[in-house]
Amino acid sequence: QVQLVESGGGLVQAGGSLRLSCAASGSIFSINAMGWSRQAPGKQRELVARIISGGSTNYADSVKGRFTISRDNAKNTVYLQMNSLKPEDTAVYYCNADITTIARMTAGYWGQGTQVTVSS
Repeated sequence: QVQLVESGGGLVQAGGSLRLSCAASGSIFSINAMGWSRQAPGKQRELVARIISGGSTNYADSVKGRFTISRDNAKNTVYLQMNSLKPEDTAVYYCNADITTIARMTAGYWGQGTQVTVSS
């Protein structure tokens, strides 16, 4: 069993910052990639940022220069530092990870989501 547990969401004023964390636990052999997606009301879920095991990253155009994704491989944890937040960043943010389990099964996993609300 694998679990992803997110933390760090909340309410912040426009221009403020938040840091999201997501810790993976369970029968993990390796984590190949980790990332964050978000879903605003009435909209499709979209990729925000992703980081692979070697450290390469990619970002949605809408967050480039404002968000930074990082990971601590020793803790199986991924972070999303969000600066200069805008009201349009308001969404439920989901952690995701491509994980190979001890049984050598590889699959994608999702966290339960954490709400980020940016007030104007």
